[in-house]
Amino acid sequence: MDFTQTDPEFAERLEQFLFEEVVHEQGQQLDDTTRYMAILASLMGCQGLEAFRFILCRALDDGFSSIMAKEILYQGVDYLGIGRILPFLNAANEILIQRGISLPLPGQATTTMENRLEAGVKIQVQIFGEAMNDAWKKGHINRWLAANCFGDYYTRTGLTLAQREMITFCFLAAQGGCEPQLTAHAKGNMNLGNDEAFLKRVVSQCLPYVGYPRSLNALACVEKAAAQA
Repeated sequence: MDFTQTDPEFAERLEQFLFEEVVHEQGQQLDDTTRYMAILASLMGCQGLEAFRFILCRALDDGFSSIMAKEILYQGVDYLGIGRILPFLNAANEILIQRGISLPLPGQATTTMENRLEAGVKIQVQIFGEAMNDAWKKGHINRWLAANCFGDYYTRTGLTLAQREMITFCFLAAQGGCEPQLTAHAKGNMNLGNDEAFLKRVVSQCLPYVGYPRSLNALACVEKAAAQA
């Protein structure tokens, strides 16, 4: 639907805010690739399927990597659940096929079922510190977290480790109600070089897509993590 015809006043203000004011705010800018990654992850987190379709098409038009798009989707399963990610994966596949992009894309896996746990633990330690060496032993959920979340997905190519932590931050911020995990992953981001100022820029660029309440909560978590660093 063309909102410039049905809701012209709304469309005027929305477009100005989304694509001019927010994108070009002094001191809050991100490079295009990072901005698209953050927005796509945030739209998955807040379940904005129609907006996801629109932004993914716009991103691909601007040269955004289809591999990056798929890696964001795959990693989203661990933080949002397959029940919420499946419609987004279907939408992305439809868009890529319509654009003549052959599926499946080149594989990005680097682990096997035999070494995924060990590899996942190493990634956890790299992000969160030495205390994670034995965290997987606390129970089967912790073991799954190490092997499945970190061993299956964080070890994949297509995104850097710092980019993966950034999109995780966006998944958590956008869905809301995950403030303890959001604060922990803000710390993880900072450990990888995604500092407080960077995370605040990420929140700023995602704000129009997730709203003010969750954005303000995310900023509070970033400040809390920075104070604990």
